[in-house]
Amino acid sequence: MDEKRSAARTMATPLRTSRRAVLAIAAAAGVLLAGSPAAATPTTPTTAAEAAELVAARGHELEALSEQFNEARETLRAQTAAAEQAQAQVAAATAQLTTAQEQVRGIARSAFTGDSTSSFRALMTSASAEEFVGRVTTLQSVAAHQSELLATAAAANEVATQAQAQAAAAVAEAQAQYDAVARQQADLEAQIAQYQGVYDRLTTQERQAVAAVPHERASRDEREEAPVAAAAPVVADSAAGQAAVDAAMAQRGKPYVWAAAGPGSFDCSGLTQYAYRAAGISLPHSSRMQAQMGQPVAKADLRPGDLVFFYSPISHVGIYIGNGQMVHAPTSGDVVKVAPLMGGYVGARRIAG
Repeated sequence: MDEKRSAARTMATPLRTSRRAVLAIAAAAGVLLAGSPAAATPTTPTTAAEAAELVAARGHELEALSEQFNEARETLRAQTAAAEQAQAQVAAATAQLTTAQEQVRGIARSAFTGDSTSSFRALMTSASAEEFVGRVTTLQSVAAHQSELLATAAAANEVATQAQAQAAAAVAEAQAQYDAVARQQADLEAQIAQYQGVYDRLTTQERQAVAAVPHERASRDEREEAPVAAAAPVVADSAAGQAAVDAAMAQRGKPYVWAAAGPGSFDCSGLTQYAYRAAGISLPHSSRMQAQMGQPVAKADLRPGDLVFFYSPISHVGIYIGNGQMVHAPTSGDVVKVAPLMGGYVGARRIAG
C-alpha cells in the first residue's frame, strides 16, 4: 500500500499544480483586465494640441497594454509547456497500466494452465503441510502484489488524465487572455495611427504653436525623460550587473517596438531581458513578472544594474546606471536611451550581486 500511496501522491503533484495554474491564470487575468486601459471611444481632434495629446495618451496606454501582452504570452508559454508535460505523464501512466494488466493476465493464465504454482498443484507436490502452507502463502503474496501494482497503475493513470484535463483548461484560459490583450493592442494602434494622421495633416503653423507652448503632459514628460549622455563608463559592483549594463548600453539608438526583445528592436522588458541574458540570467519578458524577481532595493540604495519599475500597476522597467539615470526603451516612436528616472517610480529589484 505504501507504493500505491507514493505513486498516487507523485502523480497527484501535476494535478495540484494544474489546479493552481488555472487559479493563478484566473487571478492574473483579473489583474491584467483590471489594469487594462478602457477601450477609449475614438475622437476626432480639431487642433494640433488635441492630436498631440491623444497620440501621447494612446502611446502610454499602448506601452502598458504591451507589457500585459508580454505577460499573457509568458503565461501561455508556461501553460503550454505544462500541458505537454502532462501529456507525457499520461502516456507514461498508460504504459505502466498496460504493463500491470499484462502481468496480472499472465499470472492468471499460468495458474489456469498449470504452468505455475497453484493451490491444487502445491497440495499435490508438497512433501509436508508446512511446505504446502509456504507455497500457498507465496502464491497469495504474488497475486496480492500484482493486484496492488494494477491498482496503483490504474490510480496513477486516472490522476494523470485529470492533470492533463486541468492543463488543457489552463492553456485555453491563457490563450483567451493572450487573444483579448492582442485585440486591445490592435485597437490602440489603430487609434494612434488615426491621431497621428490628423497631426501630420495640420499646418506648419499649428505644429509650431504646439512646439512653442507644449501641453502640460508633454512638457512634464520632456523634463522627466529628456535623453542624456552617460558622462563616464558605468561601473557595476558585480560581474553579472556589469554584463547587463554593458549589454543594455550597447543597444542605445535602437527603436522601441512593442513585444520586441532584440536584437534589432526592443520594448522595455524586452531590453532588460536581453541585457540580463548576456549576464547568463533568464528573466521573463514582462515588467510585472520581473518586478517579482531578485531582491527589493530601496531607492536610496540603488546600484548600477538594478531594475527600476514605474507606474501602478507596473508597466515599465529600465536598468539603473547610477547618478539618478537609467537606460531603457521608453515608448513607441522612441529609441533605447539613457534618461533620468521617470516620474511614477514604484520600486526596484536587484537581480545580480
